[in-house]
Amino acid sequence: MTREDTEDDDASVITRSRREPGLFAVIFDRHARHIHRYLVRRLGPAAADDVLADTFLIAFAKRAKFDVARPDARPWLYGIATNLVSRQRRAEVRELKLRLAVGPPPAEAGHDEHVADRVSAQALGERLDRALAALRPGERDVLLLVAAEGLGYAEVAEALAIPVGTVKSRLSRARHRVRAELGAFDLVKETSDHG
Repeated sequence: MTREDTEDDDASVITRSRREPGLFAVIFDRHARHIHRYLVRRLGPAAADDVLADTFLIAFAKRAKFDVARPDARPWLYGIATNLVSRQRRAEVRELKLRLAVGPPPAEAGHDEHVADRVSAQALGERLDRALAALRPGERDVLLLVAAEGLGYAEVAEALAIPVGTVKSRLSRARHRVRAELGAFDLVKETSDHG
């Protein structure tokens, strides 16, 4: 890598990286910290590293399709990262839905009660899916971290780089909206001791 490589705009570097793949490291060096910071805000620090790696792997694989009329690659990279965040969130919703559909381990209930519980849980899962999809992303982040991951308010605040008060207000709004969708069932009733 030469000084010229580090002074060229992103479009020039990406164009040249099609013949010299190692030059794509310049793009990573320039933008990885920005994309990582964004991913930490969207997903928390644990998931951000993996999604950052995936973002640059996809960008590298698709560098031939990069619009070289755009000198700055950051918007393109943010777009890839945002798509990966959305994909990860859909997976979280499916996992939460699955947990609810499966329900708690069966107690001493008979077969009929067990079947009725599963049918109820499946119907609830569809409603929950709609309720989660209707939440604002920040509210969904907080609700899933508290309800699905079992984090306390301070842990969620740290994960999302937001104040604890914001966690509480987002969780309150999310609870209200989910209750409205689900009726009597309270998704986060079990988590009311957090904080």
